[in-house]
Parts: sequence; C-alpha cells; structure tokens
Amino acid sequence: MKYSYYSGCTLRTKAKSLDVYARASAKALGFELEEIENWQCCGGVYPLGSDEIATKLSSVRALNEAKQKGQELVTMCSACHHVIKRVNDDMKNVDDIRTRANNYMQLDEPYAGETTVLHFLEVLRDRVGFDKIKEKVVNPLTGKKIGAYYGCLLLRPSNIMAFDNAENPTIMEDFIRALGAEPVIYPYRNECCGGHISLKEKERAASMCNEIVKSASGFGADMLITACPLCMYNLNKNSAGDLPVYYITELLAEALGVKEEVAK
Repeated sequence: MKYSYYSGCTLRTKAKSLDVYARASAKALGFELEEIENWQCCGGVYPLGSDEIATKLSSVRALNEAKQKGQELVTMCSACHHVIKRVNDDMKNVDDIRTRANNYMQLDEPYAGETTVLHFLEVLRDRVGFDKIKEKVVNPLTGKKIGAYYGCLLLRPSNIMAFDNAENPTIMEDFIRALGAEPVIYPYRNECCGGHISLKEKERAASMCNEIVKSASGFGADMLITACPLCMYNLNKNSAGDLPVYYITELLAEALGVKEEVAK
C-alpha cells in the first residue's frame, strides 16, 4: 500500500531521524510513504481569519497532488495534520474558500476536499491494525511505563479532526500496548504544552510543561511519547527533565527492530 506523504518542515530539517524511523517502520509493516514533490510549509498554525486564503494554498496543493495520484494523504506532525485536515474541511464545506482557492490556483480540475487525510497513528490503527503491529514486534518494550502526551492539535476541534475521543482518547495507549509496554493514564495528557508561546512567554511555557511532566511522573510514567515534534522539543527544553520524551516513530522503529539499522 502506498500513501502520499507530507513530512512537513521539522521532520525534514531538525528532526530528520524521526522521519527516517517512520519510513523504515512503514516498510517493515508493509506500506510506503511517498513524499509529495515540491511540498511547501503548511504554516504550522491554522489561520482563523474566515477570509484568509493565501496561507491555506500550500495545504490545498498537497491535498490536490494526493487526489491526482488517487492516494490518501498521510501526515506525521500533529501541527501539519491539524492545518491540512482543517483546510481540507474548508475546501469540502465552505463555498467561498473553495471557490477563491481554486480560482487562485487555476487547477485543471477544481479541488473540493476529496482527499482523505490521515495521521500516521491512524494508519497504524485503521489500516495496519495494532494486532498486526504486535505480531511484527521483535524487541517488545517490556517493563517500560509510558505516558502518552496528546497535546492540543490532534484532538480538537473534535468534529473536524475526528481523530479520537477528545476527552478520553485511547489510540496512543493502544499503540503503547502493541509495542509491549504499559500505558500510563494521567490527567494532563490532553493539556497544551505552550509550544506556540515558548519563545515569547518562556516562563509560562516552562510552567505548563512542568505540570505535564509532574502529572505523568506522579502516576508512574518513566517516559513520555508524543506525535508532535514541537511538543517533544518544548517538553524536553522547558520541563525539569524528570522524564525523557520520545517521538512515536522512534519507539516504533525500536520495537520493530529497525532503529539500529537506519541509525547507521
């Protein structure tokens, strides 16, 4: 199975290893991530202005390219996923935005939200299946107690993202179980880490990160995982460092036995 793949800026620059782990893990699980040609930055933040068009166009280009290939579009970064999926919803349901975007881009065939947008975790859950992943694990993470950190962008707005239950998600805990580890449920797993204010309001961001880490540690976690590069950076940089924070693809590659191979 082949998917169109929007890697985003961070996983192609500062966090290249996380992208490499994802591709190697996909191959081990029997699917391929085909990176979109000439993709552009999605902006990282969904524009709330109802008449904003320009900053949505890079997402529309990626969505349309996936449509032309007849493929679903997979994203890895929660911020990219949030922006692209919400723009796709606009193109499907908001006549003014759809008309103006298509007029600007002058596509051979108008784009109207036909592409299915999936986060990498959704591919693992809904296309591969956690039971199959469990069968493929060669280095089970036995004994590790892992807290899943969801953050803001994967889950909300829930009616558009439709990723999981916004108040009580389970996808990352099921992912942790598939790798052979024990998930730790803690109160702050859905709270914002302050990623978008980490430069301007450093003390506030540090306080938010420390609350998350303390919450996870207090409930017995010995590490955190996240699906957002910005969250991972922010938690590692601004918390007291009590818990290591890993990206989902790194632990997946470790459990599948491909981490050492791609690290060479």
